[in-house]
Amino acid sequence: MSDEEQEQTIAEDLVVTKYKMGGDIANQALRKVVEAAKAGVSVLSLCEVGDAYIMTETGKVFKKEKEMKKGIAFPTSVSVNNCVCHFSPLKSDPDYTLKDGDLVKIDLGVHVDGFIANVAHSFVVGASKENPITGRKADVIKAAHLCAEAALRLVKPGNQNTQVTEAWNKIAHSFKCSPIEGMLSHQLKQHVIDGEKTIIQNPTDQQRKDHEKAEFEVHEVYAVDVLVSTGEGKARDSGLRTTIYKRDPSKQYGLKMKTSRTFFSEVERRFDAMPFTLRAFEDEAKARLGVVECAKHELLQPFSVLHEKEGEFVAQYKFTVLLMANGPHRITNGPFDPDLYKSEHEVQDPELKALLQSSASRKTQKKKKKKASKTAENATGQPTEETEAPE
Repeated sequence: MSDEEQEQTIAEDLVVTKYKMGGDIANQALRKVVEAAKAGVSVLSLCEVGDAYIMTETGKVFKKEKEMKKGIAFPTSVSVNNCVCHFSPLKSDPDYTLKDGDLVKIDLGVHVDGFIANVAHSFVVGASKENPITGRKADVIKAAHLCAEAALRLVKPGNQNTQVTEAWNKIAHSFKCSPIEGMLSHQLKQHVIDGEKTIIQNPTDQQRKDHEKAEFEVHEVYAVDVLVSTGEGKARDSGLRTTIYKRDPSKQYGLKMKTSRTFFSEVERRFDAMPFTLRAFEDEAKARLGVVECAKHELLQPFSVLHEKEGEFVAQYKFTVLLMANGPHRITNGPFDPDLYKSEHEVQDPELKALLQSSASRKTQKKKKKKASKTAENATGQPTEETEAPE
């Protein structure tokens, strides 16, 4: 968006509607994949379930708007145990079959007219109330979940991104875990999944120096992404094939190979600047060939498959939040059940304890907000929302 005036934000009701539509589809797609993720099921089949559901459901909204782009904003990825992120295999790649006791992370995204709703969720295969998870898997899931809950209460206008970073470090450490070093949560804008304002996890000294401090502002949208490890929190490229890419609109290059040109023009036509998977191409072999030159000359950015050390566990929770005039509104969220995970650790820091016990739902803050929402109502000409996303 070169022209600042054109940028559409959640100050407009229609934009909020599009975000919520995407959010609802993302939540449902996530539930579909979670329900299908049983022992003996392949990761590839789960990725296909998620992506197919998103394509079907986004095909049903705004049918009359033939030009409107909608669909997958992040391909379904299913990363297990010490795999940190972006595992979304091709049919020609080695697959992985889930087993009882696997810690599974599901990550996906949906967009309607370029307005993006991302979500990620972690759970252990075979966990039940009768057979709750204990030990390190429980520690890391509790830690990551509480980090997400803290962020829901901290990502609001007037607060700084550094406050979130500090809270995450403290919470993870109280469970003897570490946030994955250098991972970023991004501001979202129309057609942009990696906006300029970010929240960094567990930065190195150098990253801390280089990272832009930023204040959250009203009408911004964020995909808040928490990744916590039982290990030291260092994610490495494991050499598995990268299957997820996104176009970098700032880069130009004259591709030499015909296969690359054909592939790249299909990317531009179908996905614009959204992340996509090579699985989405009819001829996977041609896509694997075409992507090489595009990635080499940085027309496409790779989402590499990252791993923590063998034997460690990584948990992830991601939600999308709209910073509305009357308070933050979470539009995506997974089906978390705290009774399935029993950790012997808990958050010790009194300030963080109080923060986590404070309500994130806007109903309880209604009285304080009555006046504020009246002002918002006068400004927007319609009653303001008080609902939280479905749990």
